[in-house]
Amino acid sequence: MRLDDVQAFVFDVDGTLVHRAGSELQVQPGAREVLARIRASGRPLVLFTNGSHEAPEEFAADLRAAGVPVADDELLTPLRSVQSYLRTHAYDSMLLIGNDPAREFLGREGVRIVDGADATRADVVFVATPGALDFPELERAARTILEGAALLTGSFAPAYAGANGPIISRGAMTAAALAKATGVRPVIVGKPSRAALQTISERVGAPPRELAVIGDDVTMDIALGRMGGARTILVRSGISGRVEPEDLPQRQRPDAVIDGIVELVDWL
Repeated sequence: MRLDDVQAFVFDVDGTLVHRAGSELQVQPGAREVLARIRASGRPLVLFTNGSHEAPEEFAADLRAAGVPVADDELLTPLRSVQSYLRTHAYDSMLLIGNDPAREFLGREGVRIVDGADATRADVVFVATPGALDFPELERAARTILEGAALLTGSFAPAYAGANGPIISRGAMTAAALAKATGVRPVIVGKPSRAALQTISERVGAPPRELAVIGDDVTMDIALGRMGGARTILVRSGISGRVEPEDLPQRQRPDAVIDGIVELVDWL
């Protein structure tokens, strides 16, 4: 596939550039070289992970420590794209189901997070990656949604790729429980979503149709790219495994399939 007309690149993280084994990150062959070639061409790039258990700059620091060169502002997560969603819909307040790092990051960004007696008057309930949950917290969130709050989630995918097999998504489990209790379908603000596309476009300075989206998940990465009319490349090193494009519905098929990120080196 020719990529010389692509204006900017979007990479998934887990299963594409790295594999996660507990707290250890295993960099995939060719990941550093691919990013270096794009930078040498003068084109921007971002990494978008649906993880929201830590602030984006912490994700970036972890990747740099593992040997993946990425700047803080090149690392995007639902903690950034949820802000685009709030601005677009003129929402003012949030009941957050997430851990302390997520709460601290959103607070620094100016998001008004409400708790206690004010929680039921929140505009949205946002499910990030919870650390620990109890039933009173879930019930409070459910009642807030029943009072009219929107239910947002960073991801609704059941799992993502790890070095030793799928890692189950706590955020998806929590959002599913709230959807069951309230009858309200969660709105995804991570991948794939318009909020994610808006956040990416603002960061790289290019419209979605001029992007290339590279990732290992048909339902998240490829769906994100197709939503915006971008070029899409599926990497078989992650959650979708040995999927064949012809086995997918036409609307879900990537433009190209590679076994590992190292194959992109020759395309750049």
